[in-house]
Amino acid sequence: MTPGDRYQALTNSPLGSITSRIGLPTPPMLERHRPGMPVARGPVALGGAHGGRLEEAAARVLRSLEAAIVTGDASDSPRPAALVFDASGIDDPARLRALYEFFHPRIRGLASNGRVVVLAAVPAEAETAAGAVAQRAIEGFTRSVAKEIGAKGSTAQLVRVAVGGEDAIESTLRFLLSARSAYVDGQAIEIGPAGEDDVVVPGDWERPLAGRVAAVTGAARGIGASIAEVLARDGAELISIDVPAAGGDLSDAANAIGATALQLDITAPDAGSRLADHVAERHGKLDVLVHNAGITRDKTLGRMEPEQWDSVIDVNLASQLRLNQPLLERELLGGGGRIVSVSSVSGIAGNRGQANYATSKAGVIGMVRAFAAELGERGTTINAVAPGFIETRMTAAMPIGVREAGRRTNSLLQGGQPVDVAEPVAWLASPASAGVNGNVIRVCGQALIGA
Repeated sequence: MTPGDRYQALTNSPLGSITSRIGLPTPPMLERHRPGMPVARGPVALGGAHGGRLEEAAARVLRSLEAAIVTGDASDSPRPAALVFDASGIDDPARLRALYEFFHPRIRGLASNGRVVVLAAVPAEAETAAGAVAQRAIEGFTRSVAKEIGAKGSTAQLVRVAVGGEDAIESTLRFLLSARSAYVDGQAIEIGPAGEDDVVVPGDWERPLAGRVAAVTGAARGIGASIAEVLARDGAELISIDVPAAGGDLSDAANAIGATALQLDITAPDAGSRLADHVAERHGKLDVLVHNAGITRDKTLGRMEPEQWDSVIDVNLASQLRLNQPLLERELLGGGGRIVSVSSVSGIAGNRGQANYATSKAGVIGMVRAFAAELGERGTTINAVAPGFIETRMTAAMPIGVREAGRRTNSLLQGGQPVDVAEPVAWLASPASAGVNGNVIRVCGQALIGA
């Protein structure tokens, strides 16, 4: 249950029948990851359109999960926990009927907190215009399915796999089929080509970051502290970073997970070189850099002071470039490295009174897309997560009307938790996620505003 969400508690109590009878929404109880939880929590129905190239790759992943794979007639199948369909062979609009034929008899039987994953080709790689049209159409199908099943706590995602990326899908499928992806919904993810040497399959999927060094900015509290905690849970050695003013909270959070606390003002001109020096002296290299630090200084544009604009741009955007450059120039973040930035749905849709914040978060998306190809050539990936309404101290202080609107205007009918942002960061940070580069993943329960 989402902490502080009294309405959700009410609707899932014996009194919930009253709210249901008068037509009010009932936020489902989302199942989140617990240590030892299986990835697939029940049978997985697997199918594909004729001519697809991804069904066997998906089957290999499911077999590695020891999942019960169900094929054939839906009427003879047990209730599925997940539906996985290879649509990469659909090369004409008329063949989109294959989506209907697979999902129509199965979708209503999908278990609560179920998962739908549609595997597809990259439209730009289609051999014909009709094929490109059909592959692009699949996104509308998947997003619509997500909106139909969200009330049961279930999610649907589209995973486009480029030619050459077939063997790089395991990390992504494991994440999307699991409870780790509870608040990621209605997303279109692209997996690019990845060589055998690029995808490092962990010896233990419960600790995929073992032996890797990760740094997280803004790690003293809230989402940043949760990201550091999840990365440490997954085996990483952590450098937790925050401003000197948050030193007490930073030390407490770092000590709780066995991390190193580094007090650093990321807006200082020498912040990047200081971080690079720390990494070189203490660790020798850095495998994962998470840009989480961010601030808000909300005012409508006409009432905004210059320092309110400048401080938000500097902390939320310019600092990320400032930290990246020395690490890359000194090759301290090299082959197999991962950069993950925290953007925001506001950077996609905009938000009244947040021209500075939305600009900075849109700039983060621009940074990811500008550097993805260059870093990819070095074996490094850069991606972003874009949270929507996440339950934090900041959102708890919002007026109740604004807070309730933020919670209910998504397919899952509730706000997310800080761990819901941390889990996709950990997936993107994994050495097995080499094919995922230049993506922006919304963590918003499929918010109904924005793209």
